[in-house]
Amino acid sequence: MKVAVFSARPYDSRSLDEANQQAGAAHGVEFLYYDATLDVHTAALAQGCDAVCVFVNDRLDAPVLQALHGMGVRAVLLRCAGFNNVDLAAAERLGFFVARVPAYSPEAVAEHTLALIMTLNRQTHRAFNRVREGNFMLEGLLGRTLHGKTAGIVGTGKIGLATARILHGMGCTVLGHDPYPSPDFAGLGEFVSLQDLLARSDIVSLHCPLTIQTRHLINDDSLALMKPGAMLVNTSRGGLVDTDAVIRALKSRQLGHLAIDVYEQESALFFQDRSGQIIDDDVFQRLMTFPNVLVTGHQGFFTTEALQEIAETTLGNLGHFAAGTECPNEVTSG
Repeated sequence: MKVAVFSARPYDSRSLDEANQQAGAAHGVEFLYYDATLDVHTAALAQGCDAVCVFVNDRLDAPVLQALHGMGVRAVLLRCAGFNNVDLAAAERLGFFVARVPAYSPEAVAEHTLALIMTLNRQTHRAFNRVREGNFMLEGLLGRTLHGKTAGIVGTGKIGLATARILHGMGCTVLGHDPYPSPDFAGLGEFVSLQDLLARSDIVSLHCPLTIQTRHLINDDSLALMKPGAMLVNTSRGGLVDTDAVIRALKSRQLGHLAIDVYEQESALFFQDRSGQIIDDDVFQRLMTFPNVLVTGHQGFFTTEALQEIAETTLGNLGHFAAGTECPNEVTSG
């Protein structure tokens, strides 16, 4: 069975090859790696393959799926939890098997969330640069003690729960909001409405999928509800946040800090080395001018353990497709 792996980086090929090797020759999987992002122009690279393996910024809309189907591709393997980049109705209509990796080391993303909070709060990134230049002044590095502060977790799935456990352990009062509340949250904090969470939280951390209902969940109206000077953290999906609205809130000082590992238009930037080029995304460039904004390039998942789990689960999903058996990670439009 041949699988075309799109948006492939060296760490992807290492982890998938290692998992494939451990599965044994009987597994019979050949991976073809392409660093190109999957779209209507690159779909032809999957010619002769049974499946495609894709990541968060690969595009699988109806035209791409139609092109893949015409080449004999019948399975889409998402090596991520989100599936907002797949037209599931079109995939179902064409008979595609679509499966994801629903929970790969949720602690990895939760720990990165904490790293963003701590770095931005205590200004350790700025302090590092100052000390390297021989500047040991503390002015401008003032932070706040997190113990006793209120942290709002929007989305209490596995990653949200892992984040809540960390913040609860640090002595924060934890609030949660989720249309499908997790019973495991009960010992960590209190479920409240989104409006109440925004109004009471010193830190708001987003851990929910990107859907029609959650797109631009953070907008002018929701930012106005937040406690003045609060911190917003997003390690989920860029589209949850209206970036223009956030810039307005930063300029007015309504929003005190912003930490993001994802960005609404990240597909043109992230997972590439653009250091020698002009970045012509004016919105992103405006964000980078604020001293109270911290951006990382979608690395929340990036740990050895998470990559191993992604590779093993992806191979497991492929095994279900090959055998025609029920897959617990299959995604449908229903």
